[in-house]
Amino acid sequence: MTNEMKTRKYISLFIMAVALAGCTKDFLNKAPLDSVNTANYYKTAADATAAVNAAYQPLQRPKLFNFRMWTSDIFAGNSEVGGANDGSDGIETIQEANFVTKTDNAGVLDLYRGPAPGILQCNIVLQKIPSINMDATLKARILAEARFLRGLYYFILVQYFGDVPLVLAPQAPGSPDLFPKRTPKAQVYTQIIQDFTEAMNQLPLSSTYTGADIGRASKGAAAGMLAKVYLTTGQYQKAADLCQQVTAMGYSLNPDYADNFNPLKKNTAESLFEVQYSGATTYGFFNDLNQASWTSTFTGPRNQTGFVAGAYGWDLPTQEFVDSYQAGDKRKDETVLYPGCPKFNGQDYNASYSLTGFSLRKFLVPTTISSAYNTNPEDFPVLRYADVLLMQAEALNELGQTSAGEAPLNLVRNRAGLPNITSGLSKDDFRTAVLHERRIELAFEGQRWFDLIRINNGQYGLDFLHSIGKTNAASKNLLLPIPQQEIDANPNLTQNPGY
Repeated sequence: MTNEMKTRKYISLFIMAVALAGCTKDFLNKAPLDSVNTANYYKTAADATAAVNAAYQPLQRPKLFNFRMWTSDIFAGNSEVGGANDGSDGIETIQEANFVTKTDNAGVLDLYRGPAPGILQCNIVLQKIPSINMDATLKARILAEARFLRGLYYFILVQYFGDVPLVLAPQAPGSPDLFPKRTPKAQVYTQIIQDFTEAMNQLPLSSTYTGADIGRASKGAAAGMLAKVYLTTGQYQKAADLCQQVTAMGYSLNPDYADNFNPLKKNTAESLFEVQYSGATTYGFFNDLNQASWTSTFTGPRNQTGFVAGAYGWDLPTQEFVDSYQAGDKRKDETVLYPGCPKFNGQDYNASYSLTGFSLRKFLVPTTISSAYNTNPEDFPVLRYADVLLMQAEALNELGQTSAGEAPLNLVRNRAGLPNITSGLSKDDFRTAVLHERRIELAFEGQRWFDLIRINNGQYGLDFLHSIGKTNAASKNLLLPIPQQEIDANPNLTQNPGY
């Protein structure tokens, strides 16, 4: 995707608000700050495109895929916070990782609020665009993009928080629906399934996108996300069928695992959906206009110059995680920096500053590509074909077709340089093998926590966390607390049990 497209595509909601309201030079005579004037907007195809482009932009922000989503691997047990060696960095994430999270936790507040502007923009698109006189095919695609994105935003919310308010239309100031109650998660999942299904039926194949449209939601992205929803809710036949449909669309594994995280090789045949970054920005970390990925800056080895621009030393893999690699697994050298590992950017790794003796390599971008801390153009993977293959293997096993599940699992293992899985495993042993493969293949991509909490109603996750010494983890921790700020602002919200 070109920088020009990304600058156009991921405009912020702030810019949208200014555009909708119309700029004046009389800054002292402001319209109400909680509303926008739409009288002269949503009239043309260009308006429709701009509106749906704005619905993508919250995915880029630190509240979601640019920080909080991937740091969930820390409280999932793959890594420790790291950062400053005095323990002052990431207090909120340390609390989450130690399962002493309180209702005023800043990271939890980010995750709860992160999807909100995206959901709002999707609802605006779905309300306003149908009445525009424009090309019918483009209109259908734009509406399907909005449904895909709304499904994704709600899928994030329901996994972290359980019951959440289900808002399907823009809320007008003063209306009685400004303080919605939490909707039972079963009903939220029903809406997510509906949104992904309608998106899948209307979106084009990713192969049909060209130029500035490369990277938009596609039929394969919707089918893959719907498969993940079905797997999460235990609808294994539907999940397996959708995974097969994704394969039929032409997706394939990259020959080199590292290509999935190479900013020079974006939107490959393995990519179903990724958050797009151009790196063409000078904005700071918390600015919603930023177009730079922060993974390399945050996870680069601290106090080691020349590796990457910046380097805050976050997300340090644990000894237990590193020991979980099978001998000969090529993914280890592409995921972890360890004493004696292959050079990065022509330099040896110095582990002396790492609290665990390891650092994360997976998302590092050399200074030859990103010369400043806020110019990283690396996309973030939301859904890869390897994930689809592992979902298919898991679903087939749960359906009692364990032998059939070996083929998709072996494709992922063979790419990593590993032999085929032992044939004839029991259903339980095969499930364990698939979940281990998911942990290694998708490490630090924000997937591990969701795997921990969905298996056996979360008991799989609790057993694992206890096994690595996180004995504070209890059933209440399978959901994050509803932020107290949100409860104070909305009297109709209730708290999750145990908080």
